[in-house]
Amino acid sequence: MTETVRYMDRTRDYYRALGYPSDYVWSRFDTVPFVPLAKPLSEARIGLVTTASPPNLGNRDVSGKRQVWSGAVSPAPAKLFTDNLAWDKESTHTDDRASFLPIEAVQHWAAEGLVGGVAARFHGVPTEYSQRKTMEIDAPQVLARLRADGADAALLSPL
Repeated sequence: MTETVRYMDRTRDYYRALGYPSDYVWSRFDTVPFVPLAKPLSEARIGLVTTASPPNLGNRDVSGKRQVWSGAVSPAPAKLFTDNLAWDKESTHTDDRASFLPIEAVQHWAAEGLVGGVAARFHGVPTEYSQRKTMEIDAPQVLARLRADGADAALLSPL
């Protein structure tokens, strides 16, 4: 029988093992601007957001820090870089890009009329331990890109 790995507990243990003086503080966003859709989902253009990196790791700045990046939905990328991210690598893999960036599924929903369409680009968000960078730099960049793409809603598919 496989034992379930509790992500929050595992992260706390990991931080303690690294010698941090206090546990990781999970983000809270009591004022996040989630709002009801202004139109029916069947008319809404969906933007996709992932935490994977481009295959060439081209989302690094000159100091090597990961940045927000964007890629074309069509043609869908065959593979993205995920080796720098943490997941249960004994139980699963990331060879199936559609499992964490479901471009084809959303395109299928659009063809069936469940959603109005798919934005032309998807966006990659770096996984950072800096809540400040995420809130002040990365999130506004992703929002601006989604708006530039005409997205009415975003499907977040973190790995």
